[in-house]
Amino acid sequence: MAFSRDPLDELVVPDGTEVKEVAVETDGDVLVGSRATIEFGVRGRNVLAGESVEVDGEIEAEGDCRLDMWCDVAENVLVGEDAYIGERVHIGGELKVAGDLDIGDDVDIEEGFEANGWIVIRNPMPTIVLLFVYLKHLLLIGEEDTAQRLISELVEEEGDDEPDADPLVIPRNATLGDDAWRVSTPATIGSNCRLHGNVRAERLEVGRECNVFGSLRARNDVSVGEGTRIHGDLTTRDGDVVLEDDARVLGDVSCENLRLAPGAEVDGTIRATGEITMETTERERE
Repeated sequence: MAFSRDPLDELVVPDGTEVKEVAVETDGDVLVGSRATIEFGVRGRNVLAGESVEVDGEIEAEGDCRLDMWCDVAENVLVGEDAYIGERVHIGGELKVAGDLDIGDDVDIEEGFEANGWIVIRNPMPTIVLLFVYLKHLLLIGEEDTAQRLISELVEEEGDDEPDADPLVIPRNATLGDDAWRVSTPATIGSNCRLHGNVRAERLEVGRECNVFGSLRARNDVSVGEGTRIHGDLTTRDGDVVLEDDARVLGDVSCENLRLAPGAEVDGTIRATGEITMETTERERE
């Protein structure tokens, strides 16, 4: 994994992510940038949230859960291993931790907490925050090799516990909800995902065999993978659109240039200020 840029400057939805009625679920870790708002619950392996993150549902972490200062969780926080809760965090339900609990000052847990391991009450700098600060400093001074070695060492320490799935990465100041997923960064959605809500980003890439129950809107290029269904409009202000084999947009498409691979469909109106390219399958010579 290369770290030549800030790891939280893009929305990354890994393969197989599914948004159900009350939560977004993924097999890997969940990394949430500071001041992001998630209007439903979160379920993942390790859940790590930056400063002032708001979660309107429940957090379920199979591994560790780390919440930075001033985070606000509307419902329960259920942790399969250890939990690290920063200063002035608010939890609207109860906190249940199967392992150790490290908790900061002035934390408000409305329905109480329990932990099976050690409980330490203090105000430490969360480990994930310290790691990102150190990595960012290394990148700023051009020590990319040192940063790569640090990440490799951490991965080796985890051993067999490291998940096979890529993490769900939510950038700073993002808003994720049933109505819309809004980010001011590029967005990459993996294959075999099922999402609800209109997706708004700087640039969009959607993988194969996805179902997006909403529209896509970006300032720059948009690509839609094979067999993916977009249940809404697809709009880009200044970019091009590519629809791969058997991709289907059930609404309108508006863009600069449009390329339709064989089997791609647009149910609505196509508005392109540039070229429209419709590819065909190769035919055998008679």
